[in-house]
Amino acid sequence: MYQERIDRVLAAMKAMDLEQMLVSDPDSIWYLTGYDVFPFERLYALCLRQSGQHTLFLNKMFPVPTFPCEQVWFSDTEDYLTMLAQHVDAHKPIGIDKDWPARFLLPLMAHNPSSRCVLASDCVDDARASKDAAEQALMRTASQINDRVMERAAAFIKEGMTEREIADYITAQYVLEGCDSVSFQPIVSFGANAANPHHEADQTVLKAGDCIVLDIGGRKGRYCSDMTRTLFCKTAAPKYAAIHDLVRAANELAEQMLRPGVPLCDLDIAARNHIAAAGYGPYFTHRLGHFIGQTEHEKGDVSETSPLIAKPGMIFSIEPGVYLPGEFGVRVEDLVLVTEDGCEILNGVDKHYQIVG
Repeated sequence: MYQERIDRVLAAMKAMDLEQMLVSDPDSIWYLTGYDVFPFERLYALCLRQSGQHTLFLNKMFPVPTFPCEQVWFSDTEDYLTMLAQHVDAHKPIGIDKDWPARFLLPLMAHNPSSRCVLASDCVDDARASKDAAEQALMRTASQINDRVMERAAAFIKEGMTEREIADYITAQYVLEGCDSVSFQPIVSFGANAANPHHEADQTVLKAGDCIVLDIGGRKGRYCSDMTRTLFCKTAAPKYAAIHDLVRAANELAEQMLRPGVPLCDLDIAARNHIAAAGYGPYFTHRLGHFIGQTEHEKGDVSETSPLIAKPGMIFSIEPGVYLPGEFGVRVEDLVLVTEDGCEILNGVDKHYQIVG
């Protein structure tokens, strides 16, 4: 499995005329090797080479990996940047991760001034964007847990509760389900707060007639889930219920279009035009979706400017919304997996609005 992933990255490097690349993102190193370390402020990198002679650069505080490659060990007090510089080819370009700290990159450039540094994150990020069978299974499991947590949250909500109280309940459910963590802090938004797509749960009290946006996800087996449903407390005003139905229909329209070969920009445009036709175009203020995997947002998006074409194995969100400032907000979000002939919706919770409380 890991060699197959490495081979995909090496092929992308070859297309960029790169014989070597430093991978520093811990999630990407785990993806390529199965070795799991969070380095905090310390140097940590995997040097991939077209020759197949790969090297892991490791602090002596880290556990010993089982991945079969050269290992270069150092302590906090050693000149590890010189060691790194001596183990890469100083006369050839070297690919670099997008988030590698300047405190490591700049000294490497000073040590090896004749080696051109090339932003090469896409070599790994594009490989990670198409999930293999093992990853797809983990994403399904995470989403099944998310379905259960969403249903419990809807049953738990009562008039008079605070956003924070419900968010804490949701977080506790992921613990009970054995999740590693939440994918992100639960978004719980009542009434006018829901007009802010990334509102942070506070002490706002739920009232009859409020909309309730729940945007939640848990991380299980390293892989994230993400889903949004919009509910109503006691009753739904006709205007708001109609907007919810509009947004749900935009979500379903995009999902029905999805199959290999479809430009992702077409999904965004179709959902956006559907909402705009009802007069709410200016209130759909974000892209239709984002890619997801080990982290809640991975490289790749579903927007009207996205150059990406749907390929089997891609997993991303479809999440149209309408946000009326100071008044109301609604979002309906699923995760979708592109299959060989269409798409698989990873969330099973009913997308029609519920009356709760």
